[in-house]
Amino acid sequence: MSVALHGTTPTDPNKPLHDLEEWDGFLAGRYKEGKSKEEFRVYDAKATPGVAEFYRLNHEHQTVDYVLGKEKQYFSLQKGQKTIWEAAEFLNTLVDDSDPDTDLTQIEHLLQTSEAIRRDGHPRWMVLVGFLHDLGKCLCLYGEPQWGVVGDTFPVGCAWSPDIVFHEYFANNPDRNVPEYQTKYGIYEPNCGLENVHMSFGHDGYIAEVMKPYLRDEALYMLRFHSFYPWHKHGAYDHLCNDKDRAMMQWVLKFNQYDLYSKGHTKPNVAELKPYYDDLFAEFLPPTLAW
Repeated sequence: MSVALHGTTPTDPNKPLHDLEEWDGFLAGRYKEGKSKEEFRVYDAKATPGVAEFYRLNHEHQTVDYVLGKEKQYFSLQKGQKTIWEAAEFLNTLVDDSDPDTDLTQIEHLLQTSEAIRRDGHPRWMVLVGFLHDLGKCLCLYGEPQWGVVGDTFPVGCAWSPDIVFHEYFANNPDRNVPEYQTKYGIYEPNCGLENVHMSFGHDGYIAEVMKPYLRDEALYMLRFHSFYPWHKHGAYDHLCNDKDRAMMQWVLKFNQYDLYSKGHTKPNVAELKPYYDDLFAEFLPPTLAW
């Protein structure tokens, strides 16, 4: 999904990426199936300076205090009532018309993912997840910086896994100076379950909270953990997982292939598809939702 932000410049400390497509492109390359571990080494500060700066800010600022503060601010869902279409149109206002990389609206990007899932015959609830999964990026419109909206996610309050991309940038995170946060389990109990873990804040956790009253656990895991690559790509943090998490990982992996690789040149016909999605939204969701 391409989200170009008006006024973004490489020197803006809150917007190190030209647009969020840079992050998506980085993911699609880094986590491409079949790549060897050695090939991942091209993703360094010299090869991808915008992404490296993004992760420097992310890893320095995603502290326990920051995450708890943002959860309190956003997980209470006080941003008003919107329909799904209204939320998608709201997200469209992030698009910079001068962005040379795409002529697709954000709704068309959402439909690319959901239609790919639909074409492969997956359940209707999973098609819905495909449409919903990026709606949380509206956090940018609430004034949140890029590094607090996207990025690989990870638990806070315990030792950072070396499998987190650009792990070296945690050197300047203030939580490094809190001994409890630097232990294997940190503030958590062994096998406490990922639903009881505070993840770095961003669009995944936010959209999962919006949808929590309405969707099944498989769908919520897809939403909340699709960017938790240290876990579902590298097997990190299994010591915090319970049997439910391990069973749910297969659904997250099933979803991620569409999240990363559904982009194409075919532009979805929104008017043609709208009746199907109207029915889909009505099947699972109320007319308006708290955001």
